[in-house]
Amino acid sequence: MGERSGEDTERGEPQREDAVGVGPWPGPWPQGDHWDPDLLRDGDRRNVVDRYRYWRHDAIVADLDTRRHDFHVAIENWGHDFNIGSVVRTANAFGAKAFHIVGRRRWNRRGAMVTDRYQHELHHPAVADLVAWAATAGPPDDGGRPTGIPLVGIDNLPGSLPLETAVLPRHCVLVFGQEGPGLSEEVRAACTQVLHIEQFGSTRSINAGAAAAVAMHAWVRRHVFGQEVPAEKFPEPAVDPGGPRPSPGCTHPTDERNQP
Repeated sequence: MGERSGEDTERGEPQREDAVGVGPWPGPWPQGDHWDPDLLRDGDRRNVVDRYRYWRHDAIVADLDTRRHDFHVAIENWGHDFNIGSVVRTANAFGAKAFHIVGRRRWNRRGAMVTDRYQHELHHPAVADLVAWAATAGPPDDGGRPTGIPLVGIDNLPGSLPLETAVLPRHCVLVFGQEGPGLSEEVRAACTQVLHIEQFGSTRSINAGAAAAVAMHAWVRRHVFGQEVPAEKFPEPAVDPGGPRPSPGCTHPTDERNQP
């Protein structure tokens, strides 16, 4: 769940009476280089799990680096999409190896609630740069040579496969497009597969940030908890005959909101 003061407390601003977190450390201070003396003295109001209360920022990042997962997250940023912050915050929660911004370097960080400071951020000015990076980003082969990792697109597109029964690679980059247009044509061409999230209600799309959370959790279920689900156990999903699948967050041309 969210912590309302996460964005303000990282900046050292005055706290409200209802601020979350913990106060000054009671009793003798603990010993160890990972403890932050300022936080021990003044309290820790950051948006961090209890394990990291009173820890130095760099010590938290170093500890996370020992147990990050093997998937990356990439987000296209051609129009300063406000959903990027939400995707980055979710990438932190699910332990992504790193997040990648494709397109504009600057992105709307407000929704990230400062969680980006505990992750590794890479910027790629163009899709080709992301593709080139992924080509040598995998674990080394038996001869010590670098290998590539696949790009897996998440979008509701004609020909896309259900995420629910897909085999997600352990080493991969989950790629998300912008709210509205979804994945660009260039990214679609670079992906080894494009997966969609099955929907069963009346809406034709879900928010891009929500779709990213579902996809990352699917990877965690497969590779952390080993929850492989045989495809034959699932019935064929109901197919909407109204036309091609819209991208997450977009408005379909036949949506009643677009009707005169």
